Amino acid sequence: MAIFVQKFGGTSVGDPERIARCALRIKERRDEGHQVVVVVSAMGHTTDELIRLAGRVSKSPSRRELDMLMATGEQVSVALVAMALEQIGVPATSLTGAQAGITTDGVHGNSRVTAVARARLEEELGLGRVPVVCGFQGASGSGEITTLGRGGSDTTAVALASALKVAETGGVCEIFTDVDGVYTADPRLVANASKLARISYEEMLELALLGAQVMHPRAVLFGERYGVPIHVRHSQRPDEGTLICRESPEMEEVMVVGAALKPDLGRVSLRRIPNNPGVQGMLFEAVAKAGILVDDIVQTEFGEIASISFTVDHSDLSDVKIAASQVLDRVGTGELAIEIGLAKVSVVGTGMKSHVGVASKMFTALGAAGIAIHNITTSEIKISCIVSKPDAQRALGIVHEAFGLESLGKLQAASTAG
Repeated sequence: MAIFVQKFGGTSVGDPERIARCALRIKERRDEGHQVVVVVSAMGHTTDELIRLAGRVSKSPSRRELDMLMATGEQVSVALVAMALEQIGVPATSLTGAQAGITTDGVHGNSRVTAVARARLEEELGLGRVPVVCGFQGASGSGEITTLGRGGSDTTAVALASALKVAETGGVCEIFTDVDGVYTADPRLVANASKLARISYEEMLELALLGAQVMHPRAVLFGERYGVPIHVRHSQRPDEGTLICRESPEMEEVMVVGAALKPDLGRVSLRRIPNNPGVQGMLFEAVAKAGILVDDIVQTEFGEIASISFTVDHSDLSDVKIAASQVLDRVGTGELAIEIGLAKVSVVGTGMKSHVGVASKMFTALGAAGIAIHNITTSEIKISCIVSKPDAQRALGIVHEAFGLESLGKLQAASTAG
């Protein structure tokens, strides 16, 4: 008997009709003879609505009270899903994250899962019941309710799948969402994007960090660390989705599996600063304390002076300007410059490890289209180019076509069938 963990996102349980369809999906898997654990997000846009509600009561609500408030969204969902299951003859028990045994590090608003005590889950499964667990939440060692940050329900599902050792039973962690899998690019931006049959953890993690919104990066990292196979599927359709799994030899045969776009970036430059040891640490420590994620970093040296540039999301520019200005005050010299209207186009593939010519193909395609590249960064399986925002969507389509990604999904499906 395999164990399946099924996670349903907010849009998947957005109204009673969708909840009823999700319940049927759960029943189908159970009727196959498998044990099922369900993880549910808050309905629709409930979390955003709760945040707005808090803002009407307090200008600066504490993170603890925000966690207490936002955790209620998932409690509504799990109770309704459990009721829907009972209605169609499937015994079910709704559980908060704490009741399901999820322990976190206690950081309010962005906790990390530190342990999962599976005794309650195993008890419910042993009684023939379906545990329906609140995603996005857990409790600290002292019992404080904490939330896992945006996309935390994905992490909840993968953490439970890891604790229950679903891979060893022949099961998987099924992530049901409002898209039917992982595509070679965002199909809303690239019309001929192709759905992938499978993708490696490493590739999915890079794409998630580069702008693909199908899976939360922390959930993918959790899956990779503990070997949890993750199947991304549409909650309202029966079609197979995309399997996120360990890299296999045939995966390396493909140079690039996906292209991604980050559309709203700004570049921050500290110019004519002292080229002294420790300046970089001072700068990025200040940026980190402000809670800002940095994309690409470039340093240029001119003898005793240097310039450091890095990109951040547009939404972080005001905070990073404060942090960078404070650093300039500390070093006593230099100037701050901020550029807006940039975007990042990237290609990803583990095949880059064993193929040459990937960078030249990307740069040549963009150059032939008259698209200027403002900066380039690379890793073992990624190449990223900073371009002007007006060119961003066109650049994404160009690199997608240059690597023939429109046919990759069909090639994978044919290979699997063979």
